[in-house]
Amino acid sequence: MANHELDTTVESPSLPLFAGVDVGGTNIKIGVLDNLGRTLARTSIPTQEELGPEAAMIRASETLRGLLDQVKLDEKDVVHVGLATPGTMDRTQGILLHPHNLPNWWNYPIRNCLAQACGKSVAFANDANAAAFGEFWVGSGSEFHSIAFFTLGTGVGGGIIIGDLSVDGENSAGSEVGHTIIDYTPTARMCGCGQLGHLEAYASAKAVVARTAEALEAGVQSSLSARVKAGEELTALMVCQEADQGDDLSNQIVDETAMYLGIGAVNVMHIIDPAAVIFGGAMNFGGPESRTGQRFIEAIRQEIRSRAFPILAEKTIIEFASLGGNAGYIGAAGIARTEFRKSNKA
Repeated sequence: MANHELDTTVESPSLPLFAGVDVGGTNIKIGVLDNLGRTLARTSIPTQEELGPEAAMIRASETLRGLLDQVKLDEKDVVHVGLATPGTMDRTQGILLHPHNLPNWWNYPIRNCLAQACGKSVAFANDANAAAFGEFWVGSGSEFHSIAFFTLGTGVGGGIIIGDLSVDGENSAGSEVGHTIIDYTPTARMCGCGQLGHLEAYASAKAVVARTAEALEAGVQSSLSARVKAGEELTALMVCQEADQGDDLSNQIVDETAMYLGIGAVNVMHIIDPAAVIFGGAMNFGGPESRTGQRFIEAIRQEIRSRAFPILAEKTIIEFASLGGNAGYIGAAGIARTEFRKSNKA
Protein backbone atom coordinates (compact mmCIF):
# COMPACT_ATOMS: atom_id res chain seq x y z
CA MET A 1 0.00 0.00 0.00
CA ALA A 2 1.40 3.40 -0.98
CA ASN A 3 2.08 5.86 1.81
CA HIS A 4 0.13 8.94 0.72
CA GLU A 5 1.21 12.34 2.03
CA LEU A 6 -1.27 15.21 2.04
CA ASP A 7 -0.47 18.90 2.23
CA THR A 8 -3.13 20.40 4.45
CA THR A 9 -1.73 23.93 4.13
CA VAL A 10 -3.48 24.44 0.78
CA GLU A 11 -7.05 25.25 1.75
CA SER A 12 -8.33 26.49 -1.60
CA PRO A 13 -6.53 24.85 -4.53
CA SER A 14 -6.27 26.92 -7.68
CA LEU A 15 -7.85 25.03 -10.56
CA PRO A 16 -7.16 23.35 -12.87
CA LEU A 17 -5.04 20.60 -11.35
CA PHE A 18 -2.06 18.78 -12.83
CA ALA A 19 -0.39 15.49 -11.97
CA GLY A 20 3.27 14.55 -12.18
CA VAL A 21 4.64 11.02 -12.50
CA ASP A 22 8.41 10.67 -12.02
CA VAL A 23 9.77 7.22 -12.90
CA GLY A 24 12.97 6.00 -11.28
CA GLY A 25 14.74 2.67 -11.29
CA THR A 26 13.49 1.88 -7.78
CA ASN A 27 10.42 4.03 -7.17
CA ILE A 28 7.81 6.05 -9.03
CA LYS A 29 6.87 9.36 -7.41
CA ILE A 30 3.41 10.73 -8.06
CA GLY A 31 2.04 14.13 -7.11
CA VAL A 32 -1.09 16.21 -7.59
CA LEU A 33 -0.49 19.96 -7.88
CA ASP A 34 -2.70 22.98 -8.30
CA ASN A 35 -2.30 25.69 -10.92
CA LEU A 36 0.10 27.63 -8.68
CA GLY A 37 2.49 24.72 -8.30
CA ARG A 38 1.44 23.76 -4.80
CA THR A 39 1.55 20.05 -4.01
CA LEU A 40 -1.84 18.84 -2.74
CA ALA A 41 -0.86 15.21 -2.32
CA ARG A 42 2.06 12.97 -3.16
CA THR A 43 3.10 9.36 -2.86
CA SER A 44 5.64 6.83 -4.02
CA ILE A 45 5.21 3.28 -5.29
CA PRO A 46 7.80 0.62 -6.19
CA THR A 47 8.74 0.65 -9.87
CA GLN A 48 8.94 -3.15 -10.05
CA GLU A 49 10.95 -2.81 -13.23
CA GLU A 50 10.89 -6.53 -13.96
CA LEU A 51 7.10 -6.47 -14.43
CA GLY A 52 7.44 -4.08 -17.35
CA PRO A 53 6.19 -0.57 -18.17
CA GLU A 54 2.54 -1.36 -18.82
CA ALA A 55 2.02 -2.79 -15.33
CA ALA A 56 3.81 0.20 -13.82
CA MET A 57 1.73 2.74 -15.71
CA ILE A 58 -1.50 1.01 -14.70
CA ARG A 59 -0.42 1.05 -11.04
CA ALA A 60 0.60 4.71 -11.33
CA SER A 61 -2.80 5.57 -12.77
CA GLU A 62 -4.62 3.69 -9.99
CA THR A 63 -2.46 5.42 -7.39
CA LEU A 64 -3.25 8.81 -8.89
CA ARG A 65 -6.97 8.11 -8.59
CA GLY A 66 -6.43 7.09 -4.97
CA LEU A 67 -4.65 10.37 -4.26
CA LEU A 68 -7.49 12.38 -5.72
CA ASP A 69 -10.02 10.48 -3.67
CA GLN A 70 -8.02 11.09 -0.51
CA VAL A 71 -7.79 14.83 -1.16
CA LYS A 72 -11.49 14.79 -2.03
CA LEU A 73 -10.98 16.33 -5.45
CA ASP A 74 -12.77 15.45 -8.65
CA GLU A 75 -10.68 13.50 -11.14
CA LYS A 76 -12.08 15.79 -13.84
CA ASP A 77 -10.17 18.70 -12.27
CA VAL A 78 -6.89 17.09 -13.40
CA VAL A 79 -6.61 18.34 -16.96
CA HIS A 80 -3.14 17.11 -17.90
CA VAL A 81 -0.54 14.66 -16.60
CA GLY A 82 3.24 14.97 -16.86
CA LEU A 83 5.45 11.88 -17.18
CA ALA A 84 9.20 12.01 -16.52
CA THR A 85 11.46 9.04 -17.25
CA PRO A 86 15.21 8.42 -17.30
CA GLY A 87 17.23 7.49 -20.34
CA THR A 88 16.99 8.24 -24.03
CA MET A 89 13.61 8.87 -25.57
CA ASP A 90 11.68 10.04 -28.57
CA ARG A 91 9.54 12.78 -27.04
CA THR A 92 7.57 13.43 -30.21
CA GLN A 93 6.43 9.82 -30.48
CA GLY A 94 6.27 9.27 -26.72
CA ILE A 95 8.65 6.33 -26.83
CA LEU A 96 11.10 5.38 -24.10
CA LEU A 97 14.18 4.15 -25.98
CA HIS A 98 17.10 2.81 -23.92
CA PRO A 99 16.94 3.61 -20.20
CA HIS A 100 19.90 1.73 -18.70
CA ASN A 101 18.26 1.30 -15.29
CA LEU A 102 15.03 -0.02 -16.85
CA PRO A 103 16.23 -2.84 -19.13
CA ASN A 104 12.75 -4.36 -19.53
CA TRP A 105 11.29 -1.09 -20.71
CA TRP A 106 13.28 -0.47 -23.89
CA ASN A 107 11.58 0.85 -27.06
CA TYR A 108 8.22 1.20 -25.36
CA PRO A 109 5.42 3.71 -26.17
CA ILE A 110 5.12 4.74 -22.54
CA ARG A 111 3.35 8.08 -23.00
CA ASN A 112 0.36 6.56 -24.74
CA CYS A 113 0.30 3.71 -22.24
CA LEU A 114 -0.09 6.11 -19.31
CA ALA A 115 -2.59 8.22 -21.26
CA GLN A 116 -4.79 5.20 -21.88
CA ALA A 117 -4.49 4.01 -18.29
CA CYS A 118 -5.51 7.32 -16.73
CA GLY A 119 -7.74 8.69 -19.47
CA LYS A 120 -5.78 11.97 -19.64
CA SER A 121 -3.47 13.70 -22.07
CA VAL A 122 0.16 13.17 -21.06
CA ALA A 123 3.21 15.39 -21.52
CA PHE A 124 6.48 13.45 -21.79
CA ALA A 125 9.91 14.61 -20.55
CA ASN A 126 13.34 13.43 -19.53
CA ASP A 127 13.61 13.18 -15.74
CA ALA A 128 16.49 15.67 -15.46
CA ASN A 129 14.70 18.17 -17.70
CA ALA A 130 11.60 17.74 -15.54
CA ALA A 131 13.60 18.36 -12.36
CA ALA A 132 15.01 21.51 -13.95
CA PHE A 133 11.50 22.70 -14.79
CA GLY A 134 10.40 22.03 -11.22
CA GLU A 135 13.17 24.23 -9.85
CA PHE A 136 12.31 26.87 -12.46
CA TRP A 137 8.59 26.83 -11.66
CA VAL A 138 8.51 26.80 -7.86
CA GLY A 139 12.05 26.11 -6.65
CA SER A 140 15.38 27.94 -6.57
CA GLY A 141 14.88 29.21 -10.12
CA SER A 142 11.40 30.65 -9.65
CA GLU A 143 12.63 34.25 -9.65
CA PHE A 144 14.44 33.92 -12.96
CA HIS A 145 13.51 33.92 -16.63
CA SER A 146 16.14 31.31 -17.51
CA ILE A 147 18.19 28.69 -15.69
CA ALA A 148 20.72 25.95 -16.32
CA PHE A 149 20.31 23.02 -13.94
CA PHE A 150 22.91 20.40 -13.03
CA THR A 151 21.66 17.32 -11.20
CA LEU A 152 24.46 15.45 -9.44
CA GLY A 153 24.07 11.78 -8.72
CA THR A 154 25.41 8.52 -10.14
CA GLY A 155 25.76 10.57 -13.33
CA VAL A 156 25.48 14.26 -14.13
CA GLY A 157 22.17 15.18 -15.68
CA GLY A 158 20.71 18.55 -16.40
CA GLY A 159 18.16 20.80 -17.91
CA ILE A 160 17.98 24.22 -19.51
CA ILE A 161 14.85 26.32 -19.18
CA ILE A 162 14.37 29.58 -21.10
CA GLY A 163 11.09 31.34 -20.48
CA ASP A 164 8.68 28.44 -20.12
CA LEU A 165 10.57 26.38 -22.70
CA SER A 166 12.53 23.30 -21.72
CA VAL A 167 15.39 22.93 -24.19
CA ASP A 168 14.82 19.29 -25.16
CA GLY A 169 16.40 19.42 -28.61
CA GLU A 170 15.50 18.18 -32.06
CA ASN A 171 16.32 14.56 -31.15
CA SER A 172 15.12 14.65 -27.53
CA ALA A 173 18.73 14.84 -26.32
CA GLY A 174 19.04 18.52 -25.42
CA SER A 175 20.41 19.99 -22.20
CA GLU A 176 22.79 17.08 -21.57
CA VAL A 177 25.14 19.28 -19.56
CA GLY A 178 26.91 16.26 -18.09
CA HIS A 179 28.20 15.36 -21.51
CA THR A 180 29.97 18.60 -22.28
CA ILE A 181 33.66 17.93 -22.86
CA ILE A 182 36.09 19.24 -20.24
CA ASP A 183 39.12 17.13 -21.24
CA TYR A 184 39.92 16.41 -24.89
CA THR A 185 43.23 14.57 -24.33
CA PRO A 186 43.70 10.86 -25.19
CA THR A 187 44.14 10.06 -21.49
CA ALA A 188 40.83 11.67 -20.47
CA ARG A 189 38.51 9.71 -18.21
CA MET A 190 35.93 7.48 -19.83
CA CYS A 191 32.30 8.53 -19.36
CA GLY A 192 29.58 5.97 -18.76
CA CYS A 193 28.22 6.79 -22.22
CA GLY A 194 31.43 5.43 -23.78
CA GLN A 195 33.05 8.75 -24.74
CA LEU A 196 36.17 10.35 -23.32
CA GLY A 197 36.43 13.55 -21.30
CA HIS A 198 32.81 14.30 -20.45
CA LEU A 199 31.97 16.25 -17.30
CA GLU A 200 30.12 13.24 -15.90
CA ALA A 201 33.37 11.24 -15.92
CA TYR A 202 34.88 13.77 -13.49
CA ALA A 203 32.07 15.18 -11.35
CA SER A 204 29.45 12.45 -10.78
CA ALA A 205 29.21 10.42 -7.58
CA LYS A 206 30.72 7.50 -9.46
CA ALA A 207 33.61 9.68 -10.58
CA VAL A 208 34.15 11.03 -7.05
CA VAL A 209 34.51 7.45 -5.81
CA ALA A 210 36.87 6.53 -8.65
CA ARG A 211 39.11 9.55 -8.12
CA THR A 212 39.19 9.00 -4.37
CA ALA A 213 39.99 5.28 -4.73
CA GLU A 214 42.88 6.11 -7.06
CA ALA A 215 44.32 8.52 -4.50
CA LEU A 216 44.03 5.96 -1.70
CA GLU A 217 45.64 3.27 -3.85
CA ALA A 218 48.48 5.70 -4.59
CA GLY A 219 49.13 5.93 -0.85
CA VAL A 220 47.64 9.33 -0.06
CA GLN A 221 47.01 9.55 3.70
CA SER A 222 43.36 9.92 4.63
CA SER A 223 40.88 9.04 7.36
CA LEU A 224 38.95 7.30 4.60
CA SER A 225 41.50 4.47 4.59
CA ALA A 226 40.49 3.12 7.98
CA ARG A 227 36.81 3.03 7.07
CA VAL A 228 37.49 1.27 3.78
CA LYS A 229 39.80 -1.26 5.47
CA ALA A 230 37.05 -1.91 8.03
CA GLY A 231 34.81 -3.07 5.21
CA GLU A 232 32.75 0.06 4.49
CA GLU A 233 31.92 0.82 0.88
CA LEU A 234 33.63 3.95 -0.41
CA THR A 235 30.92 6.43 -1.42
CA ALA A 236 30.58 10.13 -2.19
CA LEU A 237 28.66 10.44 1.09
CA MET A 238 31.64 9.02 2.98
CA VAL A 239 33.89 11.58 1.28
CA CYS A 240 31.50 14.31 2.42
CA GLN A 241 31.45 12.99 5.98
CA GLU A 242 35.23 12.90 6.22
CA ALA A 243 35.49 16.34 4.62
CA ASP A 244 33.23 17.60 7.41
CA GLN A 245 35.78 16.20 9.86
CA GLY A 246 38.64 18.02 8.17
CA ASP A 247 40.22 15.20 6.16
CA ASP A 248 42.62 16.75 3.64
CA LEU A 249 42.06 14.25 0.82
CA SER A 250 38.29 14.44 1.14
CA ASN A 251 38.34 18.23 1.01
CA GLN A 252 40.66 18.06 -1.98
CA ILE A 253 38.20 15.78 -3.78
CA VAL A 254 35.35 18.18 -2.99
CA ASP A 255 37.35 21.14 -4.30
CA GLU A 256 38.37 19.31 -7.47
CA THR A 257 34.75 18.28 -8.11
CA ALA A 258 33.72 21.92 -7.74
CA MET A 259 36.45 22.91 -10.21
CA TYR A 260 35.16 20.48 -12.84
CA LEU A 261 31.57 21.61 -12.33
CA GLY A 262 32.63 25.24 -12.56
CA ILE A 263 34.23 24.53 -15.93
CA GLY A 264 31.08 22.74 -17.08
CA ALA A 265 28.93 25.62 -15.89
CA VAL A 266 31.03 28.18 -17.76
CA ASN A 267 30.66 26.17 -20.96
CA VAL A 268 26.87 26.37 -20.62
CA MET A 269 26.90 30.01 -19.49
CA HIS A 270 28.86 31.10 -22.55
CA ILE A 271 26.29 29.44 -24.81
CA ILE A 272 22.94 30.43 -23.29
CA ASP A 273 23.74 33.16 -20.71
CA PRO A 274 21.21 31.98 -18.07
CA ALA A 275 20.11 34.13 -15.16
CA ALA A 276 21.05 31.34 -12.76
CA VAL A 277 22.93 28.05 -12.62
CA ILE A 278 21.43 25.67 -10.07
CA PHE A 279 22.99 22.53 -8.65
CA GLY A 280 20.77 19.74 -7.34
CA GLY A 281 20.70 15.98 -6.94
CA ALA A 282 21.76 13.64 -4.16
CA MET A 283 25.49 14.40 -4.39
CA ASN A 284 25.58 17.97 -3.10
CA PHE A 285 28.06 17.36 -0.26
CA GLY A 286 25.48 18.28 2.33
CA GLY A 287 23.97 21.26 0.52
CA PRO A 288 23.44 24.69 2.05
CA GLU A 289 23.05 23.36 5.60
CA SER A 290 26.51 21.77 5.60
CA ARG A 291 29.90 23.40 6.03
CA THR A 292 31.25 21.16 3.27
CA GLY A 293 28.27 21.98 1.06
CA GLN A 294 28.86 25.69 1.53
CA ARG A 295 32.53 25.17 0.70
CA PHE A 296 31.52 23.21 -2.38
CA ILE A 297 29.16 25.82 -3.86
CA GLU A 298 31.58 28.65 -3.09
CA ALA A 299 34.37 26.76 -4.84
CA ILE A 300 32.12 26.42 -7.91
CA ARG A 301 31.45 30.16 -7.80
CA GLN A 302 35.16 30.89 -7.55
CA GLU A 303 35.95 28.67 -10.52
CA ILE A 304 33.26 30.42 -12.55
CA ARG A 305 34.60 33.84 -11.55
CA SER A 306 38.05 32.83 -12.76
CA ARG A 307 36.87 31.54 -16.16
CA ALA A 308 33.65 33.24 -17.28
CA PHE A 309 33.20 36.53 -19.10
CA PRO A 310 33.28 39.23 -16.40
CA ILE A 311 29.66 40.26 -16.97
CA LEU A 312 28.52 36.64 -16.57
CA ALA A 313 30.70 36.07 -13.53
CA GLU A 314 29.18 39.14 -11.94
CA LYS A 315 25.53 38.70 -12.89
CA THR A 316 24.84 34.94 -12.95
CA ILE A 317 23.43 33.51 -9.73
CA ILE A 318 25.00 30.22 -8.63
CA GLU A 319 22.90 28.34 -6.09
CA PHE A 320 21.74 24.99 -4.73
CA ALA A 321 18.41 23.50 -5.75
CA SER A 322 15.66 23.56 -3.14
CA LEU A 323 13.10 20.89 -4.12
CA GLY A 324 15.24 17.83 -3.46
CA GLY A 325 13.78 14.54 -4.65
CA ASN A 326 10.41 16.16 -5.34
CA ALA A 327 11.68 18.21 -8.26
CA GLY A 328 10.91 15.49 -10.83
CA TYR A 329 7.20 15.04 -10.23
CA ILE A 330 6.75 18.79 -9.68
CA GLY A 331 8.50 19.58 -12.93
CA ALA A 332 6.58 16.91 -14.82
CA ALA A 333 3.35 18.51 -13.64
CA GLY A 334 4.71 21.94 -14.57
CA ILE A 335 5.57 20.79 -18.09
CA ALA A 336 2.05 19.35 -18.37
CA ARG A 337 0.67 22.71 -17.23
CA THR A 338 2.69 24.58 -19.83
CA GLU A 339 1.60 22.20 -22.58
CA PHE A 340 -2.04 22.54 -21.51
CA ARG A 341 -1.89 26.35 -21.37
CA LYS A 342 -0.31 26.56 -24.82
CA SER A 343 -2.83 24.19 -26.35
CA ASN A 344 -5.66 26.24 -24.82
CA LYS A 345 -3.95 29.61 -25.45
CA ALA A 346 -4.41 30.47 -21.77
